[in-house]
Amino acid sequence: MSEEHARHHSLPPAVPDHAGDPVGTRRVATIPNLLTLIRLLLVPVLGVLLLADGGDDGDMRWWATAVFVAAALTDLVDGALARRSGTVTTLGKIADPIADKAITGVALVGLSMIAALPWWVTLVILGREVAVTILRFVVIRHGVIPASRGGKIKTVAQIIAIALYVAPLSEAWDSLRIVTMAIAVVLTVATGVDYAVRARRLTRESHDG
Repeated sequence: MSEEHARHHSLPPAVPDHAGDPVGTRRVATIPNLLTLIRLLLVPVLGVLLLADGGDDGDMRWWATAVFVAAALTDLVDGALARRSGTVTTLGKIADPIADKAITGVALVGLSMIAALPWWVTLVILGREVAVTILRFVVIRHGVIPASRGGKIKTVAQIIAIALYVAPLSEAWDSLRIVTMAIAVVLTVATGVDYAVRARRLTRESHDG
């Protein structure tokens, strides 16, 4: 596939797929990697807090909300910091999406275990996230598929929706919870389908070229 052809089928460089970021350092002990490690360590903490007393412990649920939001913020910070400081590492590129999916997965599975969220919602979101993560690294040898702005909006919608469900809010918040999660699910499915279509197109063009 020619460079001109690749540019024609790529989105603007403002939203690249960071799985293709060049490795800028061989050091593993970097601040972004430390943030990723912290996020991984928060995964079991979130699970314990969320499931305490079958999810009926209000104080623990608020702590779980704080842990989830903190973990989500580190996810937004560590990648940007690594690229800005030129400290992108192979470990970070692998561990970051794993930590991201792990914290989201524990929150969703935990919510379904305490019957706060239907299992089908959890399965749809996690199925999409795992499939796209695997697909990103499979097609990377054919070229980089820029991340869509819809994907960024999807991530924010997921964070807000999950936080609303983790928090022990009153029934007055139910409508907002449901609408926000519905938006997150729709964006999750739509961006997943879009990524699969673009991945297939890139692979086909790579073979044709």
